[in-house]
Amino acid sequence: MEKYNTNEVLINDLSKGKEEAYIFLLEKYHRKLFSYTLTLINDRTLAQDIVQNTFIKTWRFRKKLKPDHSIQSFLYKMVYHEFVDEYRQGKKLLPLEDKYYKQMFEILDETNEYKLERFLNLMSKEIDKLPPKCREIFTLSKQEGLTNKEISEHLSISIRTVEAQIGKAYNKLRNRLNEQYKTVFFLYFKGTNSYA
Repeated sequence: MEKYNTNEVLINDLSKGKEEAYIFLLEKYHRKLFSYTLTLINDRTLAQDIVQNTFIKTWRFRKKLKPDHSIQSFLYKMVYHEFVDEYRQGKKLLPLEDKYYKQMFEILDETNEYKLERFLNLMSKEIDKLPPKCREIFTLSKQEGLTNKEISEHLSISIRTVEAQIGKAYNKLRNRLNEQYKTVFFLYFKGTNSYA
C-alpha cells in the first residue's frame, strides 16, 4: 500500500487501531522477522510462536508506539526480547550463550535505526545479486529455515553442494559489505552455519 510508505503514517494508523495498517505490518515484516528468529533459535515452530507473540504485543501496545521511532527496529528488538524470555523459561542460559545474546542485542541497540535499516536493505540487495543457484540455496537455508539435508532433497543435489553454495554466499556477502556492517553481519548470522 502506497499509503504506508512512511514510518510515521503507519504508526499513526496503528495507534488508531486501523486494521489495514496491521495487515500491512504483517505482510511486510512477518517473513523478515521469521528469518531473523531462525538465526536465534533452530526451531521453526518456536520461531513462529515468537514472531506471532511479537505481532500480538505490538497490536496490544500500539498506542505507545512513537511515530519518530522506526517500527522495523522496534519489531526486531521485540523479537529478541521474546526469544530471551522464551529461552529462559525453557532452560537457563549458559554463561557463554548469555554473553553472546547480550552482545548481539547491544550491537543492535547501539546501531541507530537508520543504520540498521540501511544494513537490512543492503543485505537484501546483496542477496539478490548472488548467482541464481547460490541465491536459491542461501534463501532456502537462511530465509525459509530449511536444513542442508532438506535443501539437498528438495533440489536433488548433494549436501556437500548445498554446504559449498552457502559458504560461497557468505563469502560474497562478507566481501561486499562495508566495514561498518561487518560486526552486525557476523552477529546476525552467528551460529546459523559454520561459515558465519
